[in-house]
Amino acid sequence: MVRVQHQNENNVHICNALLSYYRKHARILPWRITPQQRDMGEMPNPYHVWLSEIMLQQTTVATVLPRFAAFIQRWPDFNALAGAQDEEVMAEWAGLGYYARARNLIKCAKTIAENFDGQLPQSAEILLTLPGIGPYSAAAISAISFGHRQVIVDANVERVMSRLCAIETALPVSKPLIKAATEGMTPNDNSGDFAQAIMDLGTAICTAKSPKCNICPLEKYCEARAKNIAEKLPVKAAKKHKPQRKGRVFAIICDGHIWLEKRAEKGMLGGMMALPDDGWSKAADGDGVAPKQGDWQILNKQVRHVFTHFTLNIDIAILHLPLRQGDVRPLITDKGNWWQLKTLDKAGLPTLFSKAVEEIRRHLSS
Repeated sequence: MVRVQHQNENNVHICNALLSYYRKHARILPWRITPQQRDMGEMPNPYHVWLSEIMLQQTTVATVLPRFAAFIQRWPDFNALAGAQDEEVMAEWAGLGYYARARNLIKCAKTIAENFDGQLPQSAEILLTLPGIGPYSAAAISAISFGHRQVIVDANVERVMSRLCAIETALPVSKPLIKAATEGMTPNDNSGDFAQAIMDLGTAICTAKSPKCNICPLEKYCEARAKNIAEKLPVKAAKKHKPQRKGRVFAIICDGHIWLEKRAEKGMLGGMMALPDDGWSKAADGDGVAPKQGDWQILNKQVRHVFTHFTLNIDIAILHLPLRQGDVRPLITDKGNWWQLKTLDKAGLPTLFSKAVEEIRRHLSS
């Protein structure tokens, strides 16, 4: 019989039901080892688990899958990633968003290569000291990679536990209650499988809208189901108003090339290649000042992009420059370079600037 932290009959039944569900219905994911694979002696690859956990922060599995495959093909372990050029890693990350994760990914790989002989530490306490690894990631990596007992709570776990225990206190105040409920049910062994079972249940059955309670393996234990309030839980705090910001990006075109600049390492989209802009931020609109004097044309098209804390509406200004004497493209600043328009997809532009480039291409081809 499974051993749980608080050995009461209900906790044991719930834990057994979840582990049984996971054995039968676990999603097949490239960073996972299923119970059946473990039975055959296979063990998780800690590098794969770490990389997936960082990529999955604020990002869906469907979005992560192709990017994960590309990463492990180019950089199959910590030492390979530690030896990569920062610009290459940032470009490969482009489109996943939350670019501080990519900067920390590079720092973490280098730390592991230099200080831990390329091997991921097993202890959650040590993992917490590494760049980009917070309490949730440390717990998940330690449990899934190395089998250590950890209590793992993500958004799916919050939803399932809120319903299972009918926790009607609104988030985030309810987080300690949810953590305590999860603590009581987490088994002493296989806590990684237990957490992934809840995540899979939350993805496939205990969904945010229209949960499939009639086929849920936990239906008879679910207090929210009994009260007919499952879809109302978890209660979420009212959303904060997102400010609207305005800005401008500048497309400087010369001889089939466009000028790109590397953004400052700190700040939004730090370290990424991008079009020059007018200094917009989550705190203020841009100032509209162009990086170079000239006959700028403002396109009759805006691009809208939603960031975590604000929404940005940008317009696009285009300046065409002639070749200088000797067929030389002029240097605009000391922090950028020219890219061929036809190879711009390889520049690894953040999504906002990729949207702007699409409008620029439409304009140039019209």
